[in-house]
Amino acid sequence: MSTSPRRRNVAVGVLAATALTLAACTPGSNTATDETQEPTGGAPAEVQTDISDAEEQTLVVWDQEVRGGQNEQMERLNEAFMEEYPNITIDRVTQSNDDLQATLRLALTGDDAPDIAQTNNARSQMGQFVGSGQILALDDYAEAYGWADRFPDSVLQNTSYSTDGKTFGEGSLYGLPQVGEVVGVFYSKTKLDELGLEVPETWADFEDQLATIAEAGETPIMLGNLDQWPALHVFGPVQGAYVDPEEIRDLGFGNEGASWTSDGNLEAATALQGWAQSGYFNEGFNGADYDATWQQFTEGEGVYLIGGSWLAADIGEAMGEEVGFFAPPPTEAGAGRVTTGATGIPFAITSKAENPDVAAAYIDFITSEEAMAILAETGNMPVVETAEHMPDSGLQREVFAAYDEVVTDGDLVPYLDWATPTMGATLGQALQGLMAVELAPQEFAETVEADYAEFVAANQ
Repeated sequence: MSTSPRRRNVAVGVLAATALTLAACTPGSNTATDETQEPTGGAPAEVQTDISDAEEQTLVVWDQEVRGGQNEQMERLNEAFMEEYPNITIDRVTQSNDDLQATLRLALTGDDAPDIAQTNNARSQMGQFVGSGQILALDDYAEAYGWADRFPDSVLQNTSYSTDGKTFGEGSLYGLPQVGEVVGVFYSKTKLDELGLEVPETWADFEDQLATIAEAGETPIMLGNLDQWPALHVFGPVQGAYVDPEEIRDLGFGNEGASWTSDGNLEAATALQGWAQSGYFNEGFNGADYDATWQQFTEGEGVYLIGGSWLAADIGEAMGEEVGFFAPPPTEAGAGRVTTGATGIPFAITSKAENPDVAAAYIDFITSEEAMAILAETGNMPVVETAEHMPDSGLQREVFAAYDEVVTDGDLVPYLDWATPTMGATLGQALQGLMAVELAPQEFAETVEADYAEFVAANQ
């Protein structure tokens, strides 16, 4: 995943509808652990979705929903859950994403693991936890609660692994997200109008515009790539214009069958390096701070900013009606759009959960249809029912529409750093070298291919 930035009276009676009284067979087909893992809890013999008669207990939840609307939606939903189930007390622990992932890794090997934790989808986090039996497979809960009907495959694939953790994107379900994410293009409406340009309908139109903007003396694209990962979100849409989405999925999920040295990837690398050579980015972009750069965009620097939907709340607040957003245009007018994106960090049940039934009921509650309405009210983009909760106007409406369009009619492909435990660093450094013209496109591709191929070979 990408590190995402994100009224207190809730309609408890409406949210209560999420408590289904169903029963199903044995959950957690992947509950075995290695010799170093001794879970204190485990999957029950039978799924119980009605937890109203469960003994009084505390449910320990670790999350990283610390910003504004993210925190507000969690507070509202937690309050509603405890009102619906007065026998359950939620002990919520919040941390930054980086702190949570570091703390969780240690906690899962000790005696202080939470019942539920947000767990990054990537192989370096969720994949390793699956392989070591530290989180539970949720397949039978998914059947009991109807999650496969509520969430499309394009969402569920991002939290699915084979039970040995080797195959990503299919297999058993290990978590559920609340929010959706999409990488697209923020733009200055004023500057586009002054340049006599309109929102591009095709990828060729977009690239032509970059040249036109540069010739006019403006900076076409703002980028702060000091931390290296922001370039991944620029390369992703470029790659989507040259590479088949299924190939991108294999590369992003770290599954066999694809290659970074394919013709399409070489074309994408060549195109991105050409943008840098042509001066389409702000001066010193490889050493520029990410946050400072998007803030400069809100202050009038540049015409375009390629970035994630998580920036929308802050950018919209700063620019108001002066800013717009669109998903990267397709190669042909009317075709489906392809871009990087996925879900926010999903909620998973640890293998040490005292009562997995209660944990699953909580996850169902905070990802229900009613919860999606609460998310939208607090400025978050629901991962499902997105169109139904689209704001009436403003930047958030354009972001919601772009995400819905890509999920419905296009291809939302995974974050490329999910592929291997080391891909974030490998690809980030290689992209810096490519864009600084220190690596040729072939060298860039071979560098990233070495990481991918080594992992795939060792993962068989």
